[in-house]
Amino acid sequence: GQAIKAARPDVKIVLAEPEDAGLLASGVPTEHKPDGSPSASHPAFSAHPIQGWTPDFIPKVLHDAPMDMLLHELVPVPGAGAIATAQSLAAKEGLL
Repeated sequence: GQAIKAARPDVKIVLAEPEDAGLLASGVPTEHKPDGSPSASHPAFSAHPIQGWTPDFIPKVLHDAPMDMLLHELVPVPGAGAIATAQSLAAKEGLL
């Protein structure tokens, strides 16, 4: 994100996360081990209807990034909307 913003300051970085598993929206950081791996599951995590969309932790790279300078918007996406969009993209654009 830093390199993109340096080259193109007009670019807006938008992060989407499942509404029902708002790890970043919760404001609670993930505790990490010295090697950077999560020490436990994030307390705000819950399963999402699209399996694999979100892990049960906030990656260390996001904790280390200056998100207040990089992130323009955090968008919570409802499960039903995510499924409908995924199905539409698969049908109309061939994305799986």
